[in-house]
Amino acid sequence: MHALRPLLRQSLFNLLAAALACGALLAPHAASAEALLLIEADSGKVLQAENATIPWYPASVTKIMTAYVTLKAVKEGKLTLDTLLTVSPTAASQSPSKMGFRPGTQLTVDNALKMMMVKSANDMAVVLAEGVGGSIDGFSALMNDTAQKLGMTQTSYVNPNGLPADGQITSARDLGILARSFLRDLPEYEYFVHIPAIRFGKRVTGNFNKLIGRYPGADGFKTGFICASGYNLVASATRNGRRLIAVVLGASSGTARAVKAAQLLERGFSQDNLTWLRPSLGTVDRLVPVDASPPNLRDDMCGGHRKRPASDDDDALIATNGGTSGSASATGGEAQVTFFTAGLQPPLVKASELMASAPAAAEPVLVYTGPTRTGTALIAAVAADADQQATPKPRGKKSRVAKKPDAADKPKDTKTAAAKSDAKPAAAAKPADGKSAAKPAGNKHAAAKPDAVAKPAVSGEPAAKPAKPKAATKPAKPANNS
Repeated sequence: MHALRPLLRQSLFNLLAAALACGALLAPHAASAEALLLIEADSGKVLQAENATIPWYPASVTKIMTAYVTLKAVKEGKLTLDTLLTVSPTAASQSPSKMGFRPGTQLTVDNALKMMMVKSANDMAVVLAEGVGGSIDGFSALMNDTAQKLGMTQTSYVNPNGLPADGQITSARDLGILARSFLRDLPEYEYFVHIPAIRFGKRVTGNFNKLIGRYPGADGFKTGFICASGYNLVASATRNGRRLIAVVLGASSGTARAVKAAQLLERGFSQDNLTWLRPSLGTVDRLVPVDASPPNLRDDMCGGHRKRPASDDDDALIATNGGTSGSASATGGEAQVTFFTAGLQPPLVKASELMASAPAAAEPVLVYTGPTRTGTALIAAVAADADQQATPKPRGKKSRVAKKPDAADKPKDTKTAAAKSDAKPAAAAKPADGKSAAKPAGNKHAAAKPDAVAKPAVSGEPAAKPAKPKAATKPAKPANNS
């Protein structure tokens, strides 16, 4: 019996190798728009890899490197977590997702990192880049130098936030190397990659990584999305002292990437005792890069078939048992991976159900502008940020409504007609002098423009009835939406 065991093992190995070879031949047709990687954090051992060395647009998973370079600078004493940074016009002009602070606003490295990693704030990534590297170009050079030192041979950066740009490229392989390096080199700062939520003033923002607070043991890392890349996720989880890292690139939605990552992690944790059946895939740094152009998924991700604009904060639910293209991409392929171990392992966690559930209750981490504060000073800072959030909104609402009585008062000769058809003159007045009023009303952070808009309303008061200015001020009260 002992003599037959090596033969049986070799036969199983040959069958498995043949099956995987067939799967590899078919893979480009079945999974050309998705890259997957599962590795052990400590050893770098590859447990699963599909299209892992094909170049890809990183989107906001770029911010893992931004955090790595920043925190390395902190560790080396070049700055501290309490160092004050200033929001520049360049940072303030970044596209959403962002915090939306005005140029000149100051905040600490610590708060900027938390906002960037949880909300995926593009403006905060630039604030950190300018604070550490002096400029976007200077910081990008630091990012590229770091990537080369870590062995990320397929990666190049041109900005710190992952917004679309020529030359901003990575791969699942390189992201796995980066995640391992973060955990190895910066263990004292890894809490930045698994903060469940932040509270800024009155606004609470949950982590876009849906595994945090849902998948047991989830403890990192970062999501990303642009139309060309699809939905990306670098995730990690720890169970019984063993930590795994999963990379998903090109998923069809925010939930699909989380479901796929959870399935990869669960597969890795549950097949511990069956590794002898699998051929060795080596370590992540030994995976051979593919010389190709990154796939562009813009039409699939942002085409006219979507009911609403795609974004990194995509909460579309995926059915557990198929029925949509999203669920197919999230659950498809399980049979190919697990058919040879059927009946030898516990059933996989229904990841789609986990991702559809509410996250575990957790106190959001307070973030704020200005220098580091504690105690009553911190409470005062949070309250000040909350007041600043609310202040511009009544002004914008007030200026919008104030134009109505002003426009209605213009036909001075026919007071009776003006009273009956108040809405019509107001509508007619908008093309003439409503332009300046419309812009401040749409800009939540403009303070000067709403004041400028209020002047015409004041100058028109002699011709207005006393009741109408009162009506103009009433709608300002409920304008608290953020």
